[in-house]
Amino acid sequence: MFASFSIILSLSALFSFINHKFLKLPTTIGLMILALVTAVLVILSDTIFPKTFLFFCELVLDIDFKTILLDFMLSFLLFAGAMHVNIRDLQKETRAVLLFATLGVLISTFIVGSLVYFAAEAIHIPISYEYCLLFGALISPTDPIAVLSILKSANVSKSLELKIEGESLFNDGIGVVVFVSILGIATAMEGETVGAFEIAKLFVEEAIGGLLYGLALGFIGWQLLKSIDDDPKICVLITLAIAMGGYSLASLIHVSGPLAMVVAGLFIGNKIKRDDFSKEARSWLVMIWDMLDDVLNGILFVLIGLIIFAVQFQMNYLFLGLIAILIVILARVISVTIPFSLLKHKGKSPWKAIAILSWGGLRGGISVALALSLAEDVMEVQSIIFITYTVVLFSILVQGLTIKSLIRKLRIDTE
Repeated sequence: MFASFSIILSLSALFSFINHKFLKLPTTIGLMILALVTAVLVILSDTIFPKTFLFFCELVLDIDFKTILLDFMLSFLLFAGAMHVNIRDLQKETRAVLLFATLGVLISTFIVGSLVYFAAEAIHIPISYEYCLLFGALISPTDPIAVLSILKSANVSKSLELKIEGESLFNDGIGVVVFVSILGIATAMEGETVGAFEIAKLFVEEAIGGLLYGLALGFIGWQLLKSIDDDPKICVLITLAIAMGGYSLASLIHVSGPLAMVVAGLFIGNKIKRDDFSKEARSWLVMIWDMLDDVLNGILFVLIGLIIFAVQFQMNYLFLGLIAILIVILARVISVTIPFSLLKHKGKSPWKAIAILSWGGLRGGISVALALSLAEDVMEVQSIIFITYTVVLFSILVQGLTIKSLIRKLRIDTE
């Protein structure tokens, strides 16, 4: 696995250079496009260079995308992302973020799961309703990584940017909790029943427990940091320990690791901005975490492009994937509009904000990782992996590359 990871890292560096010098696309999108093009070329040249094809297949299978993202990279990405968010600004959007990250995810999960179930039946693909809901749960969380840099360069209002950023950070954790809850129902042994009380109990333990645990991690981490801020290297080591050790411990005590990392990152990221904290230590922390964020994002999106080697192609899966794209977009619009209607708005055209929130809700690596985490011996899993990958590709390549022009066209400057 180390050799595979080394090759992926090298490809990320090469693709970053090519994108920076020639393509000049948003980094994450550019890396994924180059990885995808490379994968397609290798697949098409299978008969001419069979050893190259086998090499890439073994590379992708050996890297174990699900484990490396969910058990390792996610903690760093969420912690790093949360560190840059101003908690005072976010507090102004607390109600909106909570509504989008909870009610929005639940609405989207139900709509996507139900409509995909009927669509699969119509084209004769056998997927149980429970597994369609699983697809709804894994595809509903939005990914902040690919869109934030675009939003910041497109003069979108601070309020709208915080809504998208805050929702994306928190609904990763909520989405994983919903996914785990539905998975418990879908994989229950014959004759077993998983009641509403058990699901609610699991949700509360994971979600509320994750928030409280993250707050405790952040508080303890801050106490350690301010007592040793004369040594920046130890400060960096402490934050790395929080991201790695804290995330690992979360799974042992059965609370949401993603939510804990978001809260801990928010807490520490805002505390180190205080005037009484060492400027040198703050500079080190910002620099190291920015670098980690960029490197891991690069690796993540190269992996997303190369995962095509692990996807089983069938024409009826493609039809369902294309239908799923439309369903996910429809569900996103509805799951944004309902919570948005419960908020107070200053702008004269709230539909513009709804349009940006809907189109800017990109899906990414966590959706692919959750799909790949499903048991391979279950009949429905291959179709779910394929349609998940189809939706993610469309989301990043089409929505990600057009969101900036949509913002400019709508000229959103308030909301």
